[in-house]
Amino acid sequence: MSSASDHADVDVGDQPNRRMRIFRATDAVALGTDMMPLENVSETDALAMSGPTSPEEQIGAFVKVLFADEALGLSVAYSWFKPDFILPRHSHNADCAYYVISGEAHLGTEVLRAGDGFFIPAGGDYQYSAGPDGVEVLEFRTAAQFNMRLSGNSEAAWLRIAQNAAANHQRWRNEPPPLAAARMMGVGTT
Repeated sequence: MSSASDHADVDVGDQPNRRMRIFRATDAVALGTDMMPLENVSETDALAMSGPTSPEEQIGAFVKVLFADEALGLSVAYSWFKPDFILPRHSHNADCAYYVISGEAHLGTEVLRAGDGFFIPAGGDYQYSAGPDGVEVLEFRTAAQFNMRLSGNSEAAWLRIAQNAAANHQRWRNEPPPLAAARMMGVGTT
């Protein structure tokens, strides 16, 4: 994925990847299963993800990749989770540092706000939810491609996620995007 930065390269050494590159919100690409394959999907997970929590039906999450470079082993993604959105328990096969831009991320008893962050090592299981105003997060990973490995989400956990998605469906549909997301969507900005 180099299109987001091809037009503004400045060499800083003798290695082709080692150069300054500009990436723009308007060039961000959707994070799909080609870049983040879903793994360890149990029968419970598969059944739960075929309903209102399926990727096709999920309107509570907006995730785009701003920058990814295989040779450098680096990616930066932007995530906007709408108010009260719940992620399932999962892990990735790459280290990741998360930076909260706006809103709140709820991790167990911890509430992280704008300017806060958290680090999850490769293979570390975690789950969080967006606060009452949603959350915008930048994700800095030590890989350009990485997995999403589901981690023992029970029927009760999926039911809670599905009920939350159903309860918030109309609200999420009408939620105005924050500026960064709006630029990535090409909505009312230049």
